[in-house]
Amino acid sequence: MITVRQISKRYGPTVALEDVSLEVAPGTTHVLLGSSGSGKSTLLRVVLGLVAADQGEVRIDGVAVTPRARGHLLGRVGYVVQEGGLYPHLTVRGNVSLPAEALGWARERTAERVRTLAELTGFDEAMLRRYPAELSGGQRQRVGLMRALVLDPPLLLLDEPLGALDPIVRADLQAELRRLFDALGKTVLLVTHDVREAVLFGSTITLLRAGRIVQQGPFADLARKPAEPFVTEFLGAQAPPPELRAYF
Repeated sequence: MITVRQISKRYGPTVALEDVSLEVAPGTTHVLLGSSGSGKSTLLRVVLGLVAADQGEVRIDGVAVTPRARGHLLGRVGYVVQEGGLYPHLTVRGNVSLPAEALGWARERTAERVRTLAELTGFDEAMLRRYPAELSGGQRQRVGLMRALVLDPPLLLLDEPLGALDPIVRADLQAELRRLFDALGKTVLLVTHDVREAVLFGSTITLLRAGRIVQQGPFADLARKPAEPFVTEFLGAQAPPPELRAYF
């Protein structure tokens, strides 16, 4: 569904991406993993068409992602960012309904879709009337996910969707997202710096460093057949210290 070919991007002398290529197969979850500044979020924005690459090509369903072809993405791609990126002056219902309203959906059709998504994510009618400031971080993230799903797109792009949450809420939402991904059968491209999240979600993991791909494949390959010492160093940096391992 997504094909990225030899993408490069610079901001002045800074290399954001260099000769990056990957493919995301339909119905799979592909994780872009790396520390801050590795280029993973820039790559996601290039795929979405929000950032123009200096060279290379991105195709979604065989169609090149260009400013002229942005219309092809409408209704086909859902985008989720940290904290959901919600509009503070709109209720939960208003935020979730925005994409459908922008495409001119009938009010009844939009309302039915919002009800379906509310049931899927555990929101009741009272919650739909709340404003973002009245929600917890985890609830705001659920609203962002509902909005991304309202048009029922086949492709979801998620940029550090759980990065701002505390560990317990994060673990709960990780499990919930895994359930939703399995149930909905979407193609997912997810950005994270969290190794646990990459293992939980990713059928394929692309580890980036300074804008370049270090290694790509299933987690077992990264763990057992590291392409270079950095792979082991990165994975090991998030492992529990020895004195705690006996308790897990």
